[in-house]
Amino acid sequence: MRPAAFIAIICLLLSACYRPEYTPRPRAYPKVEYPQKAWQNFQLSSCDLSFEYPVYAVVQRDSFFFDEAPPHPCWFNIYFPDFDAKIHCSYYQVGRPKSMDRLKQDAFEMVDWHNKRANFIEEKGVRLPNGVTGFVFNIEGPAASPFQFYLTDSTRHFLRGALYFNTSVNPDSIAPVFDFVRQDIMHMIETFQWK
Repeated sequence: MRPAAFIAIICLLLSACYRPEYTPRPRAYPKVEYPQKAWQNFQLSSCDLSFEYPVYAVVQRDSFFFDEAPPHPCWFNIYFPDFDAKIHCSYYQVGRPKSMDRLKQDAFEMVDWHNKRANFIEEKGVRLPNGVTGFVFNIEGPAASPFQFYLTDSTRHFLRGALYFNTSVNPDSIAPVFDFVRQDIMHMIETFQWK
């Protein structure tokens, strides 16, 4: 065998053993199609309140609270099927079984519980012209609930809400969806009134 042919065969064998290092593509998130914003009136016979919520959301009556009936029949969820997210809403009559101070304290404790994972919690007061007051809590970081709120008339009614996504907590991946849903929640709060 000629030396040139032998060298060519060796080079071919060696080049066949060469494995280039491949860099995998970065992980991508699916494109989200946002629905057109439109509103409908909230109506639930067991609730003495009203507000506007998105037409692409569904009101679900909440019938279980730790394997028991909820303390009041006006417990409900607003479910966003396109985003697999829920706003858990719980209503209390002030004084039954808790005072206004205790209800507010419970709301702040529920928000504070997320401090374990949150990077920052922004509290902002709510005061509507129709006498509704309350707080909204924007919870930044990998917390289970990125947004919570409570609304009250300061004498008889108290409503608390918390947003949850049915996914692992990754603030960067849900940020665009969260911003979209947060706008919906703020519209719900701005149109809120007690009957």
